[in-house]
Amino acid sequence: MRRWTPVVIAATLGLALALPAHAQWKWRDKAGQTQYSDLPPPAGTADADILLRPNAGQRRATAAPAVAAAASGAASAAPRLAPKASEPELEAKRRKVEEETAAQKKAEEARMAVARADNCVRAKAQVRSMESGVRVARTNEKGEREFLDDAARAAEAQRSRGVVASDCK
Repeated sequence: MRRWTPVVIAATLGLALALPAHAQWKWRDKAGQTQYSDLPPPAGTADADILLRPNAGQRRATAAPAVAAAASGAASAAPRLAPKASEPELEAKRRKVEEETAAQKKAEEARMAVARADNCVRAKAQVRSMESGVRVARTNEKGEREFLDDAARAAEAQRSRGVVASDCK
């Protein structure tokens, strides 16, 4: 019995060291090279290029008949592959990113709506000022005050009406 003890210990140690190697991914990269890793392949790797998944022994068995049927020219009669089994953590992360993106888009749309409403109010006030007939003065580039003539008032009123037309809906 003493002779078998080192053999049993060596076999147990070998099995313990081989267990992490079982959880390996195997895929073909864009250059056609076979890659091995304990991490999943990078995003964008085609499902057909993933040769081995850590826990997908049954998936490879179902995919093999479909690949053989497609190779023989009976692709239309081949059964469809089962949908990809997704991992709950990845799905949760994907949903979280989508929700954050949607929230950011909604916040941006709300901010733009507030800005358009403010522009609308200001443009309507500007149109009323230009059409009221009251003298309007501006400060030019030199810091001097100058009054608008009728042509400048009409041009400014027309510009303000364009803003009202675009922002007040």
